[in-house]
Amino acid sequence: MAKNKVEISGLNTNEIVVLSEEETKELFKTLKVGNNFEKKDAKDRLVNGNLKLVLSILKKYANRCDNLDDLFQIGVIGLIKAIDNFNIDLGLKLSTYAIPMISGEIRRYLRDNQMLRVSRSVKDLAYKAIMLKDELTNTLGYIPSYELIAQKLGVSEIDVLTSIEAMSDPISIFEPIYNDGGDTIYLYEQLEDTKNKEDLETIMALKKAINDLTSREKNILDKRYIIGKTQMEIAEELGISQAQVSRLEKNAIKTLKKTLR
Repeated sequence: MAKNKVEISGLNTNEIVVLSEEETKELFKTLKVGNNFEKKDAKDRLVNGNLKLVLSILKKYANRCDNLDDLFQIGVIGLIKAIDNFNIDLGLKLSTYAIPMISGEIRRYLRDNQMLRVSRSVKDLAYKAIMLKDELTNTLGYIPSYELIAQKLGVSEIDVLTSIEAMSDPISIFEPIYNDGGDTIYLYEQLEDTKNKEDLETIMALKKAINDLTSREKNILDKRYIIGKTQMEIAEELGISQAQVSRLEKNAIKTLKKTLR
């Protein structure tokens, strides 16, 4: 049975080609080492091969904008930005990296052009995802991936990410974020310098590296660098030697450094 033809921005959505993981990797390699013509062709193919990702996110916002063509084009801008900044060597999926950027572009557009209303179903999913994330963090001892949360809820990873994104409200840059009874620190004082932009890829790589550590390694790093305990205190608490704690700590840090190089 033939699918109904749906056009958006003059594009027949039934004719959109979806790239495989291997094809995506090869195209990103070409973006690194190819000549100008090869790089342009690779980028065009990456954009065209991920348009269904934009469409899947667009569904969440379809009832908030009368002109879906405009919204689609805004989403494509987010996709292009994601492709320009993505590093395939980190071992992450392009979709995981691109979803927040596409969703962010769409939300900014809607916020600038009309009042953004989040549907009840999206709110419910966001709350369920946030509660499950806390639950799993306590149970597993580390922060679960959105992929795992999506599996537990029986929905797609895109649905989880976009629902949480939709719940993020804009705040003033003059919002006070800390006060110890003395001088107040405001949000604008902590904003990054655009000339020395913090590397988003490094943050994502660090999160992935932490999730790849063993539960014992995560536990030791948490006690050492979050709680501030000594190796001897941790050894007594875990019933192992101080030398074992030291070895586990060094291995964990070595793993993190290796991933971030």
